[in-house]
Amino acid sequence: MGNILKCFRGDEEEEDHYPYYRPASRPQYQPQYPQQQQQQEEAHGHGVAALAHDLLNFETASMVPEGLRQHVTTSKKAQIKWYQNMLDAYKNARTPPRTPAEAAQLIATALNWIQRSDLEGILEFYNFPIPSLPAASSSHRPSLLPESVQFVLNTLPVNNQNIGDGDGFTAYVATTDPRESAIVPIEVHEMVIARTEARNRRDYQSADALQSSIIEAGYKIIVCSDEEILARKYRIRMRGIDAPELKMTYGKESRNALVKLIGGKRTTIHVYCQDQFERYVGDVYCNNVFIQEKMLKNGHAWHFTTYDKRPEFAKLEREARAANRGLFASLNPEKPWDWRRERRNAGIQAY
Repeated sequence: MGNILKCFRGDEEEEDHYPYYRPASRPQYQPQYPQQQQQQEEAHGHGVAALAHDLLNFETASMVPEGLRQHVTTSKKAQIKWYQNMLDAYKNARTPPRTPAEAAQLIATALNWIQRSDLEGILEFYNFPIPSLPAASSSHRPSLLPESVQFVLNTLPVNNQNIGDGDGFTAYVATTDPRESAIVPIEVHEMVIARTEARNRRDYQSADALQSSIIEAGYKIIVCSDEEILARKYRIRMRGIDAPELKMTYGKESRNALVKLIGGKRTTIHVYCQDQFERYVGDVYCNNVFIQEKMLKNGHAWHFTTYDKRPEFAKLEREARAANRGLFASLNPEKPWDWRRERRNAGIQAY
């Protein structure tokens, strides 16, 4: 319980469970680098030593390297967010990168949510190789993100109760994640501190009220591995499939299939957009499995052709239908989009 308070105040202890909240001090991450090679790289403006120099300059002056704009098209404001994430990742690495490959992997991990062209531009700027992105992926995931992916979510284990049906669920992402750490509102920080202080003095009524306010702000304090973690809430709509609604025939079976695939497990989500209901639409991966593919293959969902044209999805549905798997065991299963339209026409909310 006390760890959350310490993470905001920067109190010292042997293990820092919330490193991204520790107030920044002058970094101690200058790599031990051969002097001649370091001077050569700094002269050319790229390399591991140049990256360390740029991060130090960013922390002290909030400036990004001027030459970067020749390699990326994104605004200076976005570049500042990138360097904050890179700085956080650099300072919290077990050991600072000593080779171009190690530095490239650090950058790719810290910026796994940006456009692929921008990521490649940063790596080109420092003359780093293009690495594969971190694992937790399946063979179906590209080593670099497709152009239309907006960002990547790496979630905490998904609670079974947060899985609404066969194509949607609510997930939480820890605010120690580099992307999240930079965007937590200051009022949420303050409420977390106030809640911890209220619990320490056994004022549980005030603590519960603060917890409710944190939840209303889109965050939640979750206990994970006996530690309290501040996490941000995301409502997820799985891209390209449409499962039967819970009140439809086969609705519960479809939901149960998704529970078996992701319930109690961490997921990685490639987010493409938000829909009209403010859900994040994306491709979901869990334990080396592409979840939409699995749901289609076993006949637990339809290919949502109105919004998705992937031929591999159409093929999986055809195969499931031909084999009478899942919902296609019925002679003429009702389509969920038809069911929702009928309810809307009757004045009943459905989405």
